[in-house]
Amino acid sequence: MANIAWEEPFCGEGNNCFRLGVDAEGNGYIAVAGEEERYITDSRDALRALIQDIKDGKADHLL
Repeated sequence: MANIAWEEPFCGEGNNCFRLGVDAEGNGYIAVAGEEERYITDSRDALRALIQDIKDGKADHLL
């Protein structure tokens, strides 16, 4: 497994919590909080844009 530095969880309404992470090479990761061993990866910028859209309410149905 990659050595991922995880940020604090972001939780939407209810039990919808996820975490963002980054490794030494700058790859971005996202996982459901508590299940960090099962993650998806993409560029850090792409994941950050997705999360910002969710936080802004543009894609809250994803939570």
